[in-house]
This record gives sequence, C-alpha cells and structure tokens, in this order.
Amino acid sequence: MDYTPPPFDDGFTAEKLFCQGYSYTYDDVIFLPHYIDFPTDAVQLATRVSRNVPLNIPCVASPMDTVSEAHMAVAMAALGGIAFIHSNTTPSDQAAMVRSAKSRRVPILSSPVFKAPSGRIESLDDFGDSPYVLVTESGTSTSKLLGYVSKLDWRKLNDKEVKIYDYMVNSSDSVPSSFDLGQIHAFMEEKKSNFVPLMNNDEVLDLVTKEDVERIRGYPKLAAGSVGADGKWLVGASIGTRESDKERLEYLLKAGVNVVVLDSSQGNSIYQLEMIKYIKNKYPELDVVGGNVVTMYQADNLIQAGVDGVRVGMGSGSICTTQEVCAVGRGQATAVYKVSSIAYKSGVPVIADGGISNSGHIVKALTLGASTVMMGSFLAGSTEAPGAYEYRNGVRVKKYRGMGSLEAMTKGSDARYLGDTAKLKIAQGVVGAVKDKGSVLKFVPYTLQAVKQGFQDLGASSLQAAHDLLRSKVLRLEVRTGAAQVEGGVHGLVSYEKKYF
Repeated sequence: MDYTPPPFDDGFTAEKLFCQGYSYTYDDVIFLPHYIDFPTDAVQLATRVSRNVPLNIPCVASPMDTVSEAHMAVAMAALGGIAFIHSNTTPSDQAAMVRSAKSRRVPILSSPVFKAPSGRIESLDDFGDSPYVLVTESGTSTSKLLGYVSKLDWRKLNDKEVKIYDYMVNSSDSVPSSFDLGQIHAFMEEKKSNFVPLMNNDEVLDLVTKEDVERIRGYPKLAAGSVGADGKWLVGASIGTRESDKERLEYLLKAGVNVVVLDSSQGNSIYQLEMIKYIKNKYPELDVVGGNVVTMYQADNLIQAGVDGVRVGMGSGSICTTQEVCAVGRGQATAVYKVSSIAYKSGVPVIADGGISNSGHIVKALTLGASTVMMGSFLAGSTEAPGAYEYRNGVRVKKYRGMGSLEAMTKGSDARYLGDTAKLKIAQGVVGAVKDKGSVLKFVPYTLQAVKQGFQDLGASSLQAAHDLLRSKVLRLEVRTGAAQVEGGVHGLVSYEKKYF
C-alpha cells in the first residue's frame, strides 16, 4: 500500500486538525475518501482488546449492569468480540456469570425449570419462560435427568393434582455443552426432537429448542468466535481499585476470566496505578485494561504502570453527565486520537468507550487509532441485555442506566466515581430506556458490514492499514459545520423509514 501523502493539499492531517484547541466529537469530523483497490469482503477487522487478547471483530460490550451479564458475554464471544461483565454485584455472583458464559459454546442461555418426579406442577407459572419442565432425581440441575413435561401436555391433563411421575415423558437424551449449532441441529433431526438439554459434566446448563436453533441459523453467519487457550469463550470482567477488589479478582480468576478492566470514570489516580502494579506483579499473565482517560498525560501514567490496554472516554456516553456535572472530559474524537497517538508507541491497544450510535462512528473511532469500540447504549435493549422488556407509549423497551446514576450507585457503582465513602452521592448519569433492537447476533454483523464498506472507502483493508494511512498523513479530515451535518444525514423528506437491514 502506498503511504505517500497526496500531491494536493486537500483537507487536514489528523495531527493538524486535532491540535487547534477544539474538542471534537465523532459527528464534528468527516474523513475524505481515499483510493479503492480491493473489494469490501477483503477488509479484515481482526484486532486486539489488550496486548495478549485477540478478537475477530472490534466490538466490546461495556461493563454496565444493563448491558453485560452472561447472556451478552456468550453472544459477543460467539460474534468474535468480547463483553466485560459488570461488577455492580457481589464477587461470587460476578464470578458465577463469568463461569456460566465460559461453560457455553453456543450463543443460547435459557432458564430451565426443574422438578422432582414426586413433585407437582401447580400452574402454568411453574413453567416460567420455558415450554418444558425437566424432571431430575432431586429436582435440581445437578442430579440425574429422568424426563420432561411439556406445557402442551400439562394443559391437556384432566387431573392436575397427580404427581409428575404419573405423566412425565421418560427421556435422558442430552448433548454435551461443547456441541456447536450444527451438531445440536443434527441431533434433533436424528431424534426427531423439538428440544434437547445441554449438559456440562453432570449438570444441565440449558434447554435448547428447535426454534432457538432455527432462529440463530437464520441470522447472518457467525464469524469465528473469540476462544481462549482453554478452548472456552473469551470473557472479561470489571473490578474496582479498592482493597476488597483484590478479593473480587481472586473469584474472577478462579472462574477463568481472560482480561479485567479497572472500572473508573477517571483512571489517572493513585488508586488505579497501585492496583495495576499489584495485579501485574502478582498475576503477570493476566491482561489489565486501565482507564478511563482522555489525555496523553493520563494515558502515559497508566502505560508506565504496566497496563495492557487503555480505555478512552469521559462523559461521552448517552447516559453519562460527567461533563455537565464535573466540567471535565473531552470530545470523543479528539480523546481517541490523542490517546492513541501515544499508546501505539508502546504497543498498547486503545478501547474507544462511548459515543457510538452508528456504523460511521465505529469507522471514525477505529481509524483515529482505537483497536476496539466499547458500546453501551448500542447494545442495550437487545435480547441479550439484562432486564425485562416493558411497553412505554406502545413501544417495547428495556431499562438502560448509567453507572453514575443514583439508582446504580445504590448497588455499589459509586466506587467507580470515587464516591463510595462520600455522605452525599452526586449523580454523573441518568436512568432511561432504549427501544428493543432484537438480537445482537443479527444487528452487529450488519453493522460490521457497513464498517467494512467505510474502510473500503478510506482505502484501508484492515485496522492497521487505517492507522498507518492516518499517521502517514495520507488520510485527511475536515470539520463539519452544523449545516454539513444536517446535509450528511436524512433531510428534506416529509417522512421516511429508518431501516438498515
């Protein structure tokens, strides 16, 4: 690839644009197109979230309690990315989520219902969200599987007071949790079954239905998943910087966590520097991501302390109010460029955290120097996000809250804002709701196809190529006026349908 600067002085180099005293967001700037000499499918998005943790896609789920738990971790790993499971819970519960995610090999998490054969099914509520009740010797997931009762069969019972063993279907059919979708589908076809339990050793992990398999097989083809040296999904987790977080880390390591992020709204603190040194000294094989930071000075302090990745962003999230409340932060485009310009010299990957609303923002973040983008609102409201759906004004939504909101702080996230010992809690986030987006297994692949098209227009066939083009001053940018931003979006229509796939 030719990195010779263009013969015309058109647009600005990133170095010149971001050194003029302005704090730019993604929407403020636009890249000028370069030269195309490869097809879209030739674009490779493989990257690293930290020094030693490779990913197949540059997407990371944020450690928020309305975004990343076990279901999101499984789905993101299946897509080739990773999720950081939040720490706004007890150490044992967080470790259980990591363990649960790592024990799966298909992006399906269910909530199987178990009963003992001597028990009774009192009502439809006993089935929960499952079409079947699994019958085991002791009525728990860890005892021998004996059979099942379908909701349809139970409805037809004349005498619903009889014990389960009088009408259950005897069956011990199951498959190992290591089976992929193809193997599960083949098993169901062979047995002519509508469901199958997934077993991990002697424990029932999930109950996979034929509808589950067909639904996922109907989504865009999954790329190679993010699998670690242990043959299990890559899963990250967040911890804080308090003494108690050292104990939390022990729980996570026993659960098999692959990388941890020190979760703080302002990462350039003595607390974080000391925690980084502690972890790298005691567990040198574990990758640690530090942050959040927005300046070169902040980032350099973390890099000198030994971090394996830097998380960039302060007040740029859709539910974050840090810039308004505390008068500190930086426009995300400027922050990503500035931090990346120093981090790459040490081989430290940058995570662009916040401000991602569309595929164009992802292209900008990655081209400006980030190795991955961390997303909160972009993934919130999805099938895999924690929480139940509800209807507001006829729209199906899920709750989404900032970790700096008072609601989240009551659960323990105030430590993230160094406010867990303060008598007065000051919110740096809000509680809201986001529209149902469906499954991340569907909309993330479509989003990344758009990202590939953006990279093609830039003349970059990989993230490294984009970074090289930017740093060699081949890629040029300009600032968009308010009118230019309006012109660059949908405008001049009486109505339209916003649909990308």
